[in-house]
Amino acid sequence: GKFRTKPGKNIWTLCYLILDAGSIFPYLAMTAAIPLFAALFGIVPTPEDGEAAIELFGMELSHAATVKTFGLSIFAVALIPLIIGGKIHVALKWVMGFKIVTVMGFLLILAIGWSSAGTWTEIFSGFVKVGTVPIERIDDSNGNGVLDAGEDWDGDGVLDVVEPKFVAEDGAQMASITVDVNPHDDIQASVLNGIAIRDDNGEYLEKIKVSESAGGLAPGEYFVRFDNDGNGYIDVDGDNERDGASVTNIISDLLSGKGFPDIDWALIASLSALVAISGSGGLSNTPISNYTRDEGWGMGHHVGAIPSVVGGLEISLSHQGTVFNPDAPGAMPRWKRWFKHVMRDQLVVWMPACFIGLALPSMLSVEFLDRGVTVPDKWVAATMTADGVASSVAGIEIPDNISHLSAEEQQTLKDQVEQAKDAGLGKTFWFLTIFCGFLVLAPSMSTSADGIIRRWVDVFWTTSDRLRSMPPDAIRMVYFGVLACYATFGFIMLGFFKPDTLLKIATTIYNYALGISCLHTVYVNRSLLPKKLQPRKSVWIALSCFGIFFLFIAFVSTLKQLDVI
Repeated sequence: GKFRTKPGKNIWTLCYLILDAGSIFPYLAMTAAIPLFAALFGIVPTPEDGEAAIELFGMELSHAATVKTFGLSIFAVALIPLIIGGKIHVALKWVMGFKIVTVMGFLLILAIGWSSAGTWTEIFSGFVKVGTVPIERIDDSNGNGVLDAGEDWDGDGVLDVVEPKFVAEDGAQMASITVDVNPHDDIQASVLNGIAIRDDNGEYLEKIKVSESAGGLAPGEYFVRFDNDGNGYIDVDGDNERDGASVTNIISDLLSGKGFPDIDWALIASLSALVAISGSGGLSNTPISNYTRDEGWGMGHHVGAIPSVVGGLEISLSHQGTVFNPDAPGAMPRWKRWFKHVMRDQLVVWMPACFIGLALPSMLSVEFLDRGVTVPDKWVAATMTADGVASSVAGIEIPDNISHLSAEEQQTLKDQVEQAKDAGLGKTFWFLTIFCGFLVLAPSMSTSADGIIRRWVDVFWTTSDRLRSMPPDAIRMVYFGVLACYATFGFIMLGFFKPDTLLKIATTIYNYALGISCLHTVYVNRSLLPKKLQPRKSVWIALSCFGIFFLFIAFVSTLKQLDVI
């Protein structure tokens, strides 16, 4: 329907090809390679270390080559269900069914055995909180010098300040670091100039020296932490966690007279990637009606489906949809029954599954990772949660602030965590956490690939004059042709780009795509559907709001990519 609106199918085809470009990048395959590596070898890969190597099938391979080989293999295997297995959606249902049962089963065991009531209170209350946004503030919000109830954001028992953050420059020194450890006091923000952050060998220093007071930061030596992308912060209390991040609620702040909060737009921009891929992401949500068609529901029974290339049933796909006359006797009652059937599928199956799919993975982060923890290395991120799970299952209590421990006590704690990962129940749960991370990512590569191929096969099948002249059963080879092009492009991308690069490219486009698609859907529903079939006003108003939201997030993300915020 979208391609029937002005300015015509050719313009809209080009537009949506650009908006769907993010889906072409197979970032899921390379991302899944990291937990697969960790699960097989019990260590975190370090592809950027040219000397790191493992032995595989009697050959010594570098970590980089192994991760890339795994990524290419996952991508290749993910395409198999799209080639064989009868109707494609049936094969995908089996793949996704195994993933859901395994992952959800494991998470339920963790939830029942090792999660706290406070974790679930925080998660479920988050579903109904409206207007909560990230900000930066100190723990001592009332300024009385005492850690009162509700002020300890990260649970470390310390009145934390806003620790200065910065992006490392290429040289040995930072030209300037803005410091304001308490944005709400009378001390003005100040700038540290010429701070040495690297040694003579170009390695990051563990500590920096502040010679004069600046922005409330007293003179002295402070730990400084960096990740592999050069994002750094001054660790004022030495707890290896960046303090100062918090949340507030816009509505409650306005009603209480505090005014509009100073929102951390940079963090919102960083979270935009998660927003972009949640609920499939991009245009992956747009062809969900294909599921209804392929199941043969309603008028889908008269249209057909896309068969597999090998082993497919004798199924064809019509070049045109099949419509009914709403004014025909008995048509509307039958349509309403089918509509109720689709609504039951959405409300009884999909909606609860979405809430469960959000709650259980969130439990992993809330329960087993410290609030405010930073990821020093993008490769370590894959196993940080698994380490927390192993420690908890093994009964190891890790303080929220290990800076209070002596060097010997800290080393003992690290040894205990390593032992928990290497033996007993801790080892089992460490492996299962990593394996479930792999299962979440790898099978999704199949559905993601099928999604983009199916979208464009449908578009070309119905809009191309050349393809419209082909017989309905030729859809099988058209699907295979698009699949072959997608596979070729995917292998090239995986061979030359890093997974985080692919993710950044994809998610930057995803939010624009979803926002525009929402608004375009509203227009199609309001302009092309018969009055009797048009959704209620509340439905298209809600969909319009969602579209505006995703466009806003896309705009903020673009400003972040351009270093404007």
